[in-house]
Amino acid sequence: MTNSEELTVTTTSTTIIETNVSMSNTNIKSLLDDPNWKEKLKLPPKDNRPKTTDVTATKGHNFEDYCLKRELLMGIYEKGWEKPSPVQEQSIPIALTGRDVLARAKNGTGKTGAYTIPIIERIDPNKNAIQAIVLVPTRELALQTSAICMELSKHIQLRVMVTTGGTSLREDISRLQDVVHIVIATPGRLLDLVNKNLAKVDSCRVIVLDEADKLLSQDFNHLLDELLYAMPNDRQVMLFSATFPLTVDDFIRKHMKQAYEINLMEELTLKGITQYYAFVQEKQKIHCLNTLFSKLQINQSIIFCNSTQRVELLAKKITELGYNCYYIHSKMRQEHRNRVFHDFRTGLCRNLVCSDLFTRGIDIQAVNVVINFDFPRYSETYLHRIGRSGRFGHLGIAVSLITYEDRFAVHKVEQELGTEILPIPRHIDENLYVAKAPAIEQLSEEQQQQHQQ
Repeated sequence: MTNSEELTVTTTSTTIIETNVSMSNTNIKSLLDDPNWKEKLKLPPKDNRPKTTDVTATKGHNFEDYCLKRELLMGIYEKGWEKPSPVQEQSIPIALTGRDVLARAKNGTGKTGAYTIPIIERIDPNKNAIQAIVLVPTRELALQTSAICMELSKHIQLRVMVTTGGTSLREDISRLQDVVHIVIATPGRLLDLVNKNLAKVDSCRVIVLDEADKLLSQDFNHLLDELLYAMPNDRQVMLFSATFPLTVDDFIRKHMKQAYEINLMEELTLKGITQYYAFVQEKQKIHCLNTLFSKLQINQSIIFCNSTQRVELLAKKITELGYNCYYIHSKMRQEHRNRVFHDFRTGLCRNLVCSDLFTRGIDIQAVNVVINFDFPRYSETYLHRIGRSGRFGHLGIAVSLITYEDRFAVHKVEQELGTEILPIPRHIDENLYVAKAPAIEQLSEEQQQQHQQ
C-alpha cells in the first residue's frame, strides 16, 4: 500500500473506497501548466536491480506516447513506473480504442498496469455511474489491484470499490449509495449485487477478467455469462492471464468481438527464475528447509503447502526453529488474512507459509525465494507458484522438495511447461537471486531485528 499521506484505505470493511488526499489542487494545476512538470515530481528511489528481457524487450515506447492525461502520467511516474513493459506496450494503445483484448503474458510482467492505465484514462470522474469492472478470483488480488488503481489515479477524483464474497453485504449497500466509478470484485459477490439491483451495470462499458484462466473455470463460468448479459452489448471485454483453458474459445465466441490477441509466451516460466529440486524423504523436509534458510540469502520467501492443515503446522515448526514466519490460507477469517497480507507486503515478515490462495497475481517484488515444501499437483499451479519470485523481470529462485512419490509429477511439469528443474547444488550463486530490495531495506532498525535470520 502507499504512504498514508497519499491515500486513505480502510482494510477491514467489506468494501473499500479509497479517497485521494494527494497534493493540493493548486500544485496539481501548476504542474499541468508547467512544460517541465516531470522534473518536479516526487519520484520513488530508482530501482537499479537487474531485469530480464521479460520486461526489457520493448519497442522503446514512453507512457507519453499514448496521449494520456497529465494527471494520470503523474501518477504513473510517481509510482516508479519508468517505461511500459512489453505487455503494456501492446495492450495500452489497443485498449484505449475500446477494442476487446485477449492478452497472454507471464506472471509479474506488468499485466495489471496494462489494463488499469487505459481504464483510468477513459473514466469520466464527473459521471456518477459504474464505468469499469475488474473481476479477480481472490480478495487479496482485489485489494492489491485497488491499491494500484488509486496510486495511478491519485491526482484524479476517482472512486474505487472492492467487493468480494465471504463478507458483509450491508457495507456494500451503503457504499453503492455513494459515487463509484470502478468496481473490483469477485464474480459471485458482484452478480449478487447486480441481481438485487444494488449495482447498476447497464451503462458500464468496460470489464476486465484478471487471472482469466481461473475465472473461466467451471466455478465461475455461469456467473460470468449472467453478469455479461446484464451489461451493454457494446461493452469492451479484456482478458489477461498467463495461461488460458480450452473454455476460453467458447467465452470468446459468446462475449468478445474481434478481440486483439497478444501472446508473449514463447516460454511459460519467467527468465529470471532459476528452478531447483532437492530429493528428500518426507521426514527430512523440515531439516532440508532449515538448511535452506541458513544457507540462502533470503530477502523475502514464500513457502507453499498442499493443505491448510500443513500450512499451519509448518508455520509453527518454522517459528520454533527461530525464524520470523507468518501463514495465510483460505480458511482463515478475512480480517486476519488482510492483516497478514498487509504485513508481508510491507516487509514486516520475512517468510510466509501459504496454500495456493497466494499463487495468483500477488505482486511482492521483495520476494526472491519460493519454496515448494509440497510439490503441486498440476503444472499450472507450479507455474503460478514460482511466479511469486522474479517479479517484473527481477531475479529469483524456486526450490522444490521432492519425494519419491513426486518424481512423475516433476517430469510432467518439465514436459508441459517446457522447462528444466535442476538438482540443487551445494552452493547457489547469489547473483542468480540476490539484489537489494526496497521493501526490506526501508524497514526501521527495530523492524529489521524482528526478522532474526
